[in-house]
Amino acid sequence: MPALSLPLYIDFGATFLFAITGAMFAIRRHYDWVGLFVLALCSGLGGGLLRDGIFINDGAPAAMRHAGYLWSVIAGCIAAGFFHRHVGKLDRFFLYVDALGLGAYGVVGSTKAAAAGLSLPASIVVGVVNAVGGSLIRDVLTNTEPFLFKPGQFYVVAALAGCASYVAATEWLHLPLSIAVWIAIGITFTARTLSIVFNWKTASILPRSTPEEDASPQR
Repeated sequence: MPALSLPLYIDFGATFLFAITGAMFAIRRHYDWVGLFVLALCSGLGGGLLRDGIFINDGAPAAMRHAGYLWSVIAGCIAAGFFHRHVGKLDRFFLYVDALGLGAYGVVGSTKAAAAGLSLPASIVVGVVNAVGGSLIRDVLTNTEPFLFKPGQFYVVAALAGCASYVAATEWLHLPLSIAVWIAIGITFTARTLSIVFNWKTASILPRSTPEEDASPQR
């Protein structure tokens, strides 16, 4: 399976927008410019760094080979730092942009993993990590319980559906690469968007106990 590369303007644009989400997270926690840059870097490039540094390990990460990625992060920091009052009003818009980037980066991660010789299940896993790894690193660094682990609107589930559909379309249905890409991105975007619009959420395995149950003696 050939490795898929997004056009650079799409890749840089997604990095810029994801960096803004990380920078806004830092601003709302009253961090300084150093903290703002670190969280923007993690949100914008974290998934790709995990993919290339842990799973594929084929030389320097792609994000470090092209200066445009870091410039995109810096631009996101500046936009959020100086215009955060205006950016904060676009939270809903960034949710949909994030949904589109979630699908795109999931597909890129899966194709690069398959091209590196990883198995099909591993390619799906790497695609999901590529898509959601930045937010996971951000939460770990800020000592926040990762929202990926908690019941909530479809995020990892949406990325998993997109990556799995891409692998199935290319390996089992033998669809052309371009068609498989847009099918996967469309599935991820649709699943994520519907969960936002209709507030669809995952459920915890063990229901939370009520205060009365917590106070009752164990039998």
